[in-house]
Amino acid sequence: MAAISYLECTKCGNHISADEPRTVCPADGGSLYARYDLKPYIGKLKPQALAGRVRSMWRYAEVLPDVEPITLGEGFTPMIQSRHNANLLIKDEGLNPTGSFKARGLSAAVTMCKFYGVKKIAIPSAGNAASALAAYAAAAGIEAHIFMPKDVPQSNFIECKLYGATVTLVDGLISDCAKMVSERKSAENWFDISSLKEPFRVEGKKTMGYEVAEQLDWKLPDAIFYPTGGGVGLIGMWKAFDEMESLGWIGRERPKMICVQAEGCAPIIKAWEEHKPVSEFYPNAHTVAAGLRVPKAYADYIILDILKKSGGTAVSVTDDEIVKAVREWASSEGIFAAPEGAATLVAYRKLIASGFLSPADKVVLFNTGSGLKYVDVFKDYFPRSS
Repeated sequence: MAAISYLECTKCGNHISADEPRTVCPADGGSLYARYDLKPYIGKLKPQALAGRVRSMWRYAEVLPDVEPITLGEGFTPMIQSRHNANLLIKDEGLNPTGSFKARGLSAAVTMCKFYGVKKIAIPSAGNAASALAAYAAAAGIEAHIFMPKDVPQSNFIECKLYGATVTLVDGLISDCAKMVSERKSAENWFDISSLKEPFRVEGKKTMGYEVAEQLDWKLPDAIFYPTGGGVGLIGMWKAFDEMESLGWIGRERPKMICVQAEGCAPIIKAWEEHKPVSEFYPNAHTVAAGLRVPKAYADYIILDILKKSGGTAVSVTDDEIVKAVREWASSEGIFAAPEGAATLVAYRKLIASGFLSPADKVVLFNTGSGLKYVDVFKDYFPRSS
């Protein structure tokens, strides 16, 4: 594994020591990236060296912190070839521990909290991040304090309680939960593990980018569709591509990064269409896809910059379209997707219809979680017959 050289601010570029737990840049509040000394590996560490390693995200040890991981077997999820489209691949993150891609980021973040000796962690969550934090905190023996909207999927609430977390249900959105964490964290001695407000959830999520490359024999796809709430995974994959290029594993090519949001909560789409570098708080946010109900992502400036640099775009979809896509994926592909993941199928078809993408383009759609975690959300769409 690699020693962390420093933490780098994504706004001002300041270098900050990683010798103690950090949240954001003290100068301007920018999100921090962990940076490693990759020079010893350049030209010496070949992708072929990964063969036979543990089939989890920790197989990419040289680009992850040199600490003992708190792991439940997260990562190395399957890349499933669509049965109806030879150029369409589905990266199924629903097969992670706790049933979603959140396991990656929280494994890495809790690992570092354990390393630093953090005793109490707090998180605002729309659902799946809370479940993952609760599980990894339990494995690490760290106290977890979770703030979730009161209409969070029931499975997430039950998971958190079973894992032993202290749960507060909030009459509001994830932004209201984040405000409560921010107001109380100093008095309660909580370490705030909110999306992009600490540097290591990105490190866990970036392993999705390494896996996409490895599973496609180190040739990146033409486009990646990513359901975007806080956008940690999209940001992490972009960081991974830069690291892989530095290692000589890939060239300068990059996939078009496609941000997918729900029409009822589409701050990134609005900012993208208005050519703005940051988003505005999205009013009256609502969608059946709980993970997309994020009125303003903390690191929206990074997301929008990635869309621009990659030649990508941002697409919104309706709740009805999402539910229809969940049904279609289940009945035609055998994949019971989370609503956030199913949204990518709708977005893909829209970009094919518009000509932005060609049917010949190799595309990866991210299903970020298992539909089984949303049974109470789906029940109104699929009532039992007498």
